[in-house]
Amino acid sequence: MRHLPSVIGLLPLYDAFLLDQFGTLHDGAQLYPGVPEALQAMRAAGKRLAVLSNSGKRSADNARRLARMGLPETLFDAVVTSGEVAHALLAAGRIEAARGATRCLLLERDGDGRLLDGLGLQAVPAEAAQLVVIAGSEGERRTLDSYAEQLAPLARAGRPALCLNPDKIMLTPSGPAFGAGRIAALYESLGGQVTWIGKPYPAIYAATLEALGSPQPARVAAIGDSIEHDIAGARAAGCAAWLVRTGIAAGQDAATRAAEYRHHGAIPDGILDSFG
Repeated sequence: MRHLPSVIGLLPLYDAFLLDQFGTLHDGAQLYPGVPEALQAMRAAGKRLAVLSNSGKRSADNARRLARMGLPETLFDAVVTSGEVAHALLAAGRIEAARGATRCLLLERDGDGRLLDGLGLQAVPAEAAQLVVIAGSEGERRTLDSYAEQLAPLARAGRPALCLNPDKIMLTPSGPAFGAGRIAALYESLGGQVTWIGKPYPAIYAATLEALGSPQPARVAAIGDSIEHDIAGARAAGCAAWLVRTGIAAGQDAATRAAEYRHHGAIPDGILDSFG
């Protein structure tokens, strides 16, 4: 397995890159050192770049956040989020579990509700919900037990759920906390049925590669800090995969990484010390 200090060493090897956001470009509050310069070098080399994020928010929301951090939209050919892919699938009626639903319990961060715009879905209290939409976690403010208390009656009633962010761990300004994926896994443990959208599942890779002009997957490298999501998802999509040792991978030793590779059945092409 190759080991490189930064993404610059990958430029001769690939035509396009799928870039994780949280834990790769920034820590949830600020950019990692050298990220703007690395992205500018990639653009100067003619590489096609897409942010590929397990964010339950729409792509435009994430593009604006990146711009506020100092990464303007001109650095990327596309910003694709699991929330955006889910919105498109819902609008097209392509999520079977959600067909016919008009009322949902929406679990998200910040509570803006824009995810539901144009879908004919109304956010309602849990007792009135036909569907559960798990778009984000308030894990730094709420406990899993509080989510279990809220969700258990819905699971018992057979209400289907959509998970729009499969990440089990999220990075926050105050440190790691459990993510939306952990809430979705909890819902399954309570007996509920969950449809998962985002990395490592196929729909988000299909949408992102299409947004980049449908390059050959073998000429595309995905870079991220999660073996479960970034590495396994890229492998399943036929892309190269590079693990960056920041975010949730920071501090992992070789034995821990090897156990994760075995558990998720995915080994990266190599490891980067950092993105920049």
